Amino acid sequence: MRVITLAGSPRFPSRSSALLEYAREKLNDQDVEVFHWNLHNFAPEDLIYARFDSPALKTFIEQLQDADGLIVATPVYKAAYSGALKTLLDLLPERALEGKVVLPLATGGSVVHLLAVDYALKPVLSALKAQEILHGVFADDSQVIDYQHKPQFTPNLQQRLDSALDTFWLALHRRDVQLPQLNALRGAAHV
Repeated sequence: MRVITLAGSPRFPSRSSALLEYAREKLNDQDVEVFHWNLHNFAPEDLIYARFDSPALKTFIEQLQDADGLIVATPVYKAAYSGALKTLLDLLPERALEGKVVLPLATGGSVVHLLAVDYALKPVLSALKAQEILHGVFADDSQVIDYQHKPQFTPNLQQRLDSALDTFWLALHRRDVQLPQLNALRGAAHV
């Protein structure tokens, strides 16, 4: 099983990247192969000038094609996810998330940004044809106790992250069962 994590913050370290670090550790403990990406892996000019032939972008797309799932984390700025993340998502092929399970994670200054994932990020993930977009986790800044070193969270956030990652794990396994059945049905329809 293979998962891509994508940090959508222009800063590193960041609160949203701390959520991803925690997710990676949990998934690695469950023998999931995790490939981590962040915005710093891409040359800024490749993103700004929409260079579809960027070597980093090509590698990212190839790894994404082979992945079972994606966990994407972003800070919330001005009631939406980061513009740099949007720029990257705009460069992906139309069906880049087809057959993938996606878990969105977000951090923001206050709970007033709680719905930014639902109203801003999920529509884009859906447009990229994600098979299943799970209920995301939003953390306000006060819930991320330490992001500079080893990620530390409030008990409430820790519990919500654990629950979301358990759901993600189950969805990945459900996908493994459903995908071969779906492919068999598609093959039978073409006969």
